[in-house]
Amino acid sequence: MQLTYFMDIIRNIAPLLNEYLTIFPVVGIIGPRQVGKTTLAKSLAKLQPVLYLDLESSVDRQKLANPELYLQNHQNKLIILDEIQQMPQLMAELRGIIDNDRRVGRFIILGSASPALIKKSADSLAGRIGYIELSPFTVNEVNTENETKLWHRGGFPLSYLASTERGSMIWRKNFIRTYIEKDLALLGLSAEPQTIERFWRMLASVHGNLWNSESIGRSMGLTHPTINRYLDLMEGAFLVRRLKPYFVNIPKRLVKSPKIYLRDSGIFHAFKDIMTQDDLLDDPQVGASWEGFVIEQIIETMQNVLMNGQAYFYRTQQGAECDLIIEHNGKVKAAIEIKFSSAPQIGKGFRITMEDTNAQQGFVIAKTNETYKIEKNITVTSLNRFLLDFLPNL
Repeated sequence: MQLTYFMDIIRNIAPLLNEYLTIFPVVGIIGPRQVGKTTLAKSLAKLQPVLYLDLESSVDRQKLANPELYLQNHQNKLIILDEIQQMPQLMAELRGIIDNDRRVGRFIILGSASPALIKKSADSLAGRIGYIELSPFTVNEVNTENETKLWHRGGFPLSYLASTERGSMIWRKNFIRTYIEKDLALLGLSAEPQTIERFWRMLASVHGNLWNSESIGRSMGLTHPTINRYLDLMEGAFLVRRLKPYFVNIPKRLVKSPKIYLRDSGIFHAFKDIMTQDDLLDDPQVGASWEGFVIEQIIETMQNVLMNGQAYFYRTQQGAECDLIIEHNGKVKAAIEIKFSSAPQIGKGFRITMEDTNAQQGFVIAKTNETYKIEKNITVTSLNRFLLDFLPNL
């Protein structure tokens, strides 16, 4: 099978999805709402018979009151089950159906929550399912000349493709409202909408900073465990990135709190009411916004091609730090500093980081069109060039 498009934009996970459909009886496509999961899955309808069921529809849920009886009439179709978190109990039923016929590529399930939040999925379908995460658009999906537009509007298709800046902002504001009033509650965040909105806004205010649940808890009048549970749920809904610190066998006092980023830059900008690209460039948090955008692009690109590697940041109590570390098999392949500058400078702290971690290469990702070395093992480059030329070879 070959796929797939959103409008005229080819999604990066298309080859991976094709591959998974030849390996697993069930493929799970997970990611936030409105990211294009349904469009991606339905594109297969042009290639083979497909049965699509939307589990947010009471009519389609009723059809699955007896899943085995209903689905046996569609054995020769690819069955797509959308918003699987609406019927988590269906996972156990699917196990028996699959075990009676272990053909690969029988089911695609779509979910707006991580497998950990889709209750019973991990246990019920263990060994039968492969998960793929669909992110908002990435730079290499929309082409490098649209990088600033993608950074400004974010990668949700209907926000990025909106005909006007105002239209994009209206879409994002409504996306936020729907999550606050409905979707996060369905995933287990049992709080008043005003509390959820305030918490999300506080996450935006600490975007790119170390996580301090006690400080946020005091500000909101909530306990430390409650605040951490809220963060877990926001992370499980693909709205927040919790970047862990790197601290392996280094004889220094290291920061051990994670850093927090809103995963989609457009959603971050919506909370700050940044309407235009000029507004973005004038904002005091423009550097933090660029940093979060670059980190997300790198991590999503790594996941899309199943690269071996883990992402961290590095910071010592003495002040040496690095925005991103890519590690594999106990070795630091790259230390990455992210600068919102066309002529970036690196400080002593970055060099110390490279020594501490024995990083094989150092990179400074900047707002530049050039690629050049500033030291023997430190390269300045653009985001696009790093994703295309350097990341695949780490």
